[in-house]
Amino acid sequence: MRFLDYRFSDKVLALKPNAIREILKSASDPEVISLSAGNPAPDAFPVQAIREISDRLLREDPIGVLQYGVSEGYTPLRDTLKAYLRQKHGIGSDDDELIIVSGAQQVMDIAAKTFLNEGDVLVCEAPSFVGALNTFRSYNTELVGVPVQPDGMDTDALARVLDQNPRAKMIYTIPNFQNPSGVTMSLAKRQRLYALAKAHGCIIIEDNPYGDLRYAGEDVPAIKSFDTDGIVIYSGSFSKVISPGIRVGYLMANAAALSKMIICKQGQDVHTTMWSQRLCYELMTRYDFEGHLSYLRGLYEKKATLCMELLDTYAVPAGIRYNRIEGGLFIWCDLPETVDMLDFCRRLTERKVCVVPGNAFLTDADLPCRSFRINFSTPTDDELRSGIKAIGALAAEVIQ
Repeated sequence: MRFLDYRFSDKVLALKPNAIREILKSASDPEVISLSAGNPAPDAFPVQAIREISDRLLREDPIGVLQYGVSEGYTPLRDTLKAYLRQKHGIGSDDDELIIVSGAQQVMDIAAKTFLNEGDVLVCEAPSFVGALNTFRSYNTELVGVPVQPDGMDTDALARVLDQNPRAKMIYTIPNFQNPSGVTMSLAKRQRLYALAKAHGCIIIEDNPYGDLRYAGEDVPAIKSFDTDGIVIYSGSFSKVISPGIRVGYLMANAAALSKMIICKQGQDVHTTMWSQRLCYELMTRYDFEGHLSYLRGLYEKKATLCMELLDTYAVPAGIRYNRIEGGLFIWCDLPETVDMLDFCRRLTERKVCVVPGNAFLTDADLPCRSFRINFSTPTDDELRSGIKAIGALAAEVIQ
């Protein structure tokens, strides 16, 4: 059978499959220990509460949860989130507004669509979240990476990058428990990043899906909390604290900027699913949401502590180094320069253990990389033990 010679648009022609999604195909093998996914732990989902809320909503207000909604989002949820962000994080001025989006991934897409022209430069951490990178690439944006240090983005390097790239219009950062490095940006670096963005006329996207999952150390003020110029787009999500499958996130930005972003959202999905929005509202207002967050922190603290203890026991003595974390779901591991990272990850897969190669998180996947990412939230404790032992055993074989 002969098929059409498809002529893809310039926006997608150079896009490559999401490396994590490709790896997950191997990880779906029941014999494989997956340290590659970024899923919440199975024990993290408030299943009983979701069941109760869904049953009640479908009995008491079925049309309300099944009908169209407004593009900005369910008003009671928006108001609840604005109060929550102001009280807990000091975020939100009189000039800001908040809308509900279909997962935080949509924030990246509508922000890029709203503000970036083809050929504009977007500056981001290197490494950074692959889902966001692919979204920015789809708008023919030039991505420029800035190295990540133990206390966050290298702001000296950021200053040089901005000086060298007059077409830079946006800076994308995950300041808390960064995906994939796990590091948290210091307050001093957040303040300098803001000052540099303001001086160069750049918008900041502050992506914070993991901020409520701190289980050690002290909270660091959000960049948005000192945004007096309306240049920070703040992105939050319920994916890691309620459920990724419900696809509910939120976006706070200056109201004038948000007006155009709402139009872009309308062209994508009209509005975020009403059932999902009502579910989040009920969980925040009728249930012990803070108690649920506290439970999640305890759950992930135990899993993170176990993972780091296992790395210290089996991987570090073999020559692997990693960033210790205070929250989030990921640990970033470094191999010596003498080891081929991609070959190491392939050989791990042959041993039925999957991790994510670090080059998947770079602005250019062909750049040299000797790191890989581990996720500890999804595997069981026994799987984590077996997986880290396998990493250490392979490292002992290949590291001289």
